Amino acid sequence: MDSRRFSRCSRLRRLRTTRTAASALCATALALSLTACGSAGPGAGTGSATMWGLNGGDQDVLKGSVDSWNKAHPGEDISLDFFANDAYKTKVRTAVGAGKGPTFIYGWGSGVLKSYVDAGQAADLSPYLARNPEVRDRYLPSVLDNGVVDGKTYAIPNGRAQPILLYFNRDVFSRAGAEPPRTWSQLMALVPRFKKMGIAPFALGGQSKWPDLMWLEYLVDRIGGPQVFADIAANRPGAWSHPAVTEALTKIQQLVDAGGFADSFTSSAADNGSDLALVHTGKAAMVVQGGWLYQNMKSALPEAIEDRTIGWTTFPTVAGGKGSPANLVGNPSNYWSLSSKATASQRKAALGYLKNGMFSERHTQELIDSGAVPVVKGIKRRLQASEDKDFLTFVYELTQRTRHFTLSWDQALSPAQADALLVNLDQIFLKKIAPQQFVTHMNATIEE
Repeated sequence: MDSRRFSRCSRLRRLRTTRTAASALCATALALSLTACGSAGPGAGTGSATMWGLNGGDQDVLKGSVDSWNKAHPGEDISLDFFANDAYKTKVRTAVGAGKGPTFIYGWGSGVLKSYVDAGQAADLSPYLARNPEVRDRYLPSVLDNGVVDGKTYAIPNGRAQPILLYFNRDVFSRAGAEPPRTWSQLMALVPRFKKMGIAPFALGGQSKWPDLMWLEYLVDRIGGPQVFADIAANRPGAWSHPAVTEALTKIQQLVDAGGFADSFTSSAADNGSDLALVHTGKAAMVVQGGWLYQNMKSALPEAIEDRTIGWTTFPTVAGGKGSPANLVGNPSNYWSLSSKATASQRKAALGYLKNGMFSERHTQELIDSGAVPVVKGIKRRLQASEDKDFLTFVYELTQRTRHFTLSWDQALSPAQADALLVNLDQIFLKKIAPQQFVTHMNATIEE
């Protein structure tokens, strides 16, 4: 192994790849103890507004934004701490459930947000937006909608658009004389072709469970259209029985049977970057992952971008399917909601930051420079001027063009339903249950 490849692999082992771009900083310790890495501990300090963010991705950008705010507003400071993705999800649910959440609650909107609202833990931001229309009007409308619960806004977008994409190793495809699949049939035809070369068709962080969900989300949408999941999210009795769900599950198991995933997929964790490592080193041809993957590569593996090792495209279509090829799934953005338990001083600092600290000219440009697409209007020229213009304009145009950008299902559903979904889908990938059993189990979670 030459020194350049060794350097790449060393950095890959340090890379953390999650839907929210969680990276390696303190990951092992966090997974074991759920302690924070950052400034003071969560909730510590002298009454400062507290903010919990995620490792990796735009971590440095967020830290810079908060540092700038604190320097300019010494009486309205914000204490910021970072967590690994999976550890954060556990910690924040526990903290918010106990009424001890941070001032700024980092989330994905929709179902999990609704659980906070129903528990009286998230503040209604509608009056604030009515008084400050310039805050509301800076966002892409479809992205702002995921922070709305029962007609009121409880969360505001805080970062970047993160659609799920299909990433591929250009060198592997060149050696195979193949093109990235545009249809499901083409995808399945590539499986034996890559296996014959001794290359896994797809990498998958199956141990983390949520990467499995990306396959189901897109297949259900491509086969049945977005209304299928809309009915599920609306808790309509029997909604999981839609034929598109069964067909999608069947296709997933057919792909597993064909050897579509790397042999190690059940023990591969997305948080340690092993799925990306397989694709970058040519041991796997493709991976289905979020838009945050590019941002992580730019930060920890710039050679993969500089030498164009990794390419990207949209998820394939399914013959006869009702879903538009332009439909997206993933995270329209991440969001800040504010704790209803915040003190008056914490609330003042938080609302001030939402208006004048977040998405300032500097903050927006730093997001773009990090390889991200901010979810605000009027930035196309800035994206085109970026050294990452190919990826950034691709994602921005997808986001602008789509009529349906479905939030990741484990965030759109209630926490209890999401947990059941991930457990049962894991059993599908492991071939331990049949599609109809999955449907029966999930129909039982619908709240009537």
